[in-house]
Amino acid sequence: MFSHVMVGTSDIERAKKFYDAVLGVLGAGEAFRNEAGTGHARLFYRHAGSSFGVSEPINNEPATFANGGTIGFKCDSPEQAKAFHDVAVANGGTSIEAPPGLREGKMGALYLAYVRDPDGNKLCALYRPPAAK
Repeated sequence: MFSHVMVGTSDIERAKKFYDAVLGVLGAGEAFRNEAGTGHARLFYRHAGSSFGVSEPINNEPATFANGGTIGFKCDSPEQAKAFHDVAVANGGTSIEAPPGLREGKMGALYLAYVRDPDGNKLCALYRPPAAK
């Protein structure tokens, strides 16, 4: 359904350090860096057919996060989701909501770990056990 997801940042180098570490847990390599035609720096991560981007806002306004928005990253195991969380916190992210763990709900059991990146974007590491697929 999606071709890519992009978030804004007020500090491209801080964002690169954070996302190189965090997305590295999922198997994404270091960011491909380019410059928009406007001269703004952008980072692109590609992995398993998905793209995630981080950009200095092209309109020169401050980078802001979506109130109520969450970007979910699919994990291969609970351990990978927990590592995503822990690496995020170790690299300037903030742990939010309940601690990483299994949550039961109408859609079955999900292992979830929530963090905010250094710019305030809400990220979720999600592992769906086979029975919940």
